[in-house]
Amino acid sequence: MALPLDYKIIGERLQKARKTKKLTQEQLAESLGISNGSISRMERGDLKVGLPRLYKICDKLGVSASSILTGNPQEQQAIPLESEFQNLLSNSSFSEQKMIYEIAKTVIKVNREFNS
Repeated sequence: MALPLDYKIIGERLQKARKTKKLTQEQLAESLGISNGSISRMERGDLKVGLPRLYKICDKLGVSASSILTGNPQEQQAIPLESEFQNLLSNSSFSEQKMIYEIAKTVIKVNREFNS
């Protein structure tokens, strides 16, 4: 039999992860396209967060949903993409490789600006 989820504890863990990331409730809410009040209510345990939304929040906070649900901190594991990326590039034309490179540079730049 599964144990019921304690949304108050989940909310506390979300709040801790948000503060570790140095984000305000407003900043997190804006990045998710939801209201500041929703974040506040989730962190208090007054609003039950569903799994799809939890995964989106965890992605923004750089934590695993498992760590929020269980309390066991886990670093997000990097997916071993090097060989897959190399395979993708080797099967692409020069113009496609150039486009992939420019897109990757832009994604990295925007991500670093957002997270700084």
